[in-house]
Amino acid sequence: MDNNEELLISEERPAVLKVLSVTKVGAFLAQGGSKDLFLPFGRQTKRVKEGDEVLVRLITDKSGRPCADMNVYENLSCDSPYKAGDDVEGIVYERSDRFGLFVAVDGLYSALIPAQEPAEGIDICDRIRARVTKVRDDGRLNLSVREKAHLQMYPDMEKILELLDDYGGVLPFTEKADPEVIRRECGMSKNEFKRAAGHLYRERKIIIEDGKIRKVQDEQ
Repeated sequence: MDNNEELLISEERPAVLKVLSVTKVGAFLAQGGSKDLFLPFGRQTKRVKEGDEVLVRLITDKSGRPCADMNVYENLSCDSPYKAGDDVEGIVYERSDRFGLFVAVDGLYSALIPAQEPAEGIDICDRIRARVTKVRDDGRLNLSVREKAHLQMYPDMEKILELLDDYGGVLPFTEKADPEVIRRECGMSKNEFKRAAGHLYRERKIIIEDGKIRKVQDEQ
């Protein structure tokens, strides 16, 4: 199979294609030596720009012409070779406030970074490295872009200290705050925040009192 054949997509097999140009009605994607493929705005899960790489499937529009579609959920396999704890690579193809970030692992397998999982800074079309946290009953994968708990705790501790500096040494909330507040301000779950803050407290780097967290200033 030559390079052109590897890039061609079908209704059954999605592929990652590069955006060549964007017009008033949609975008055009490169697919090797074949004619550029049209991606209508109505078939985009995010407005793409020139240079983006997008995961798409092939469909036929109302006029019977082939075009691309970024809605590939039903075209991804639920029979991956991965298990919990495995490291994987994938591309984000859709975002849902309710469910989270939809990812195609290896461009083939259906996966999700659940909404409750911190994933700040990640958007549609981003390529990511992640860890499989669960293989669901239907075969789809749950992912996390964070390290295992004992490894992630130390970056989380540093993040809390940096956040304290941004707040002038006093955070106006503790681990008892609403989980959404913690996720929005810190980019971590309530349990992760509680674990990191608890370790900082035991190391006497912070004081927790009156519904606030105070940074212990270094002695001169």
